[in-house]
Amino acid sequence: MIEHELDRYWKTVVNTLRDGLMIVDERGVIVSVNDALERITGYSRGELIGNDCSILNCDVCKNIRANGGEERCSLFAGQTVKGRQCVIVRKDGSIMHALKSACLLNDDQGERIGAVETITDITELIEKENQIAAYERQLRSDDGFCGLIGTSPAMRRVFDLIANAAQSDAPVIILGESGTGKELAAQAIHQIGARTGKPFVKVNCAAFTESLLESELFGHVRGAYTGAYRDRAGRFEAADGGDIFLDEIGDLPLATQIKLLRVLEEKIIERVGDATPVPVDVRIISASNRNLPDLIRKGQFREDLFFRINVIPILLPPLRERREDIPLLAESFFHKIGLKNRKSIQGIADDTMACLMAYAWPGNVRELKSAFEYAFVTCQESTIRPRHLPPNLQTGMAGVQSPGGRSAFNRQEIQRMELIEALEAADGNQSKAADLLGVTRVTIWNRMRRFGVQYKKKMEMES
Repeated sequence: MIEHELDRYWKTVVNTLRDGLMIVDERGVIVSVNDALERITGYSRGELIGNDCSILNCDVCKNIRANGGEERCSLFAGQTVKGRQCVIVRKDGSIMHALKSACLLNDDQGERIGAVETITDITELIEKENQIAAYERQLRSDDGFCGLIGTSPAMRRVFDLIANAAQSDAPVIILGESGTGKELAAQAIHQIGARTGKPFVKVNCAAFTESLLESELFGHVRGAYTGAYRDRAGRFEAADGGDIFLDEIGDLPLATQIKLLRVLEEKIIERVGDATPVPVDVRIISASNRNLPDLIRKGQFREDLFFRINVIPILLPPLRERREDIPLLAESFFHKIGLKNRKSIQGIADDTMACLMAYAWPGNVRELKSAFEYAFVTCQESTIRPRHLPPNLQTGMAGVQSPGGRSAFNRQEIQRMELIEALEAADGNQSKAADLLGVTRVTIWNRMRRFGVQYKKKMEMES
């Protein structure tokens, strides 16, 4: 292709670019733009051409001009711009994050006649980085522990138990109602334990029939049963060196319980259809929302297996028994779901929080999360109101507002309640109360003074 043909098609070439491109003369007046620049800035060609390039309100250019000097722009002093991050204001007033590159244009005599500049829209990338940073802030929150949220004395005791259990290799059983966070607790034990770099394998014992469950846990050999066309390793072999989480262990069939007991005692498994022992090094973390001693009395769960898995029991309290954690959980779910939905919802109304505090939460933390997922679908306003919650929650609205329409359950009230509970548990010993709350003794003293709390024979509030 000869030179004049290249000149003929250059506009077609630049208009296929996804990046914005503009050419300015030596005064900074725009003389040419491509289609992409119109699209990403919102300005038409007619609005751009003939105007000073300052129409884009680039913060980098503003800074350059503010610094003074002979040249109106450092680019015209011979400084090439390469991949400089900046902010540009679109025609509609919205902000665009961009990467800017520019260089001078000279004529055949080497005289400066203008400059060419490219602009890459990176707004979506910056927003994703901000999302990641927000998630990281959530993970670093002082109100949580490896994904479990709570500052109540009950949850602090759970966090201590998890931390201690993680340093042991003994079997752990996590007990609690459905939705209390048993899987999160198991993941926390693995995450901070010595096996953290090894596999963490999860099995829901209630999700399989008896025959399929044995194959899932221990594997099978070819021909062991109809459909077993090849050898297959089970979950225990997959978890070798790490942890296996047996959820809903109370639903384990009796025949499988016997095989699991052998794994615990001898550290070996046998694949279905094969008598060859396979050694495994696995720590078992189990969980159940059922009353295992009651199942033992009914002959549905082996007592010897219970004693082997019940070495380190951890009981997760239901949400109704740690109501002071509800605002923390609500804020956490609000921010996390808000990041995913990207709706312009600014907060939770006080009467909504009061409604959340008044509800019994039979589904525990899982139900609270579902309530916020529902609210983000129904809410078209700037604040989540009680009417945006699932219908069964709205029945708890009556009589839960404090005077003036403000919720009686705010952060300071939560701290006061925690302080009183900790002092009662410590029989007034401020050092022990500080240990229970995970703060210093000075913090306890400051909070007692701030909230007017005294400990004599019983907790009182100064009038």
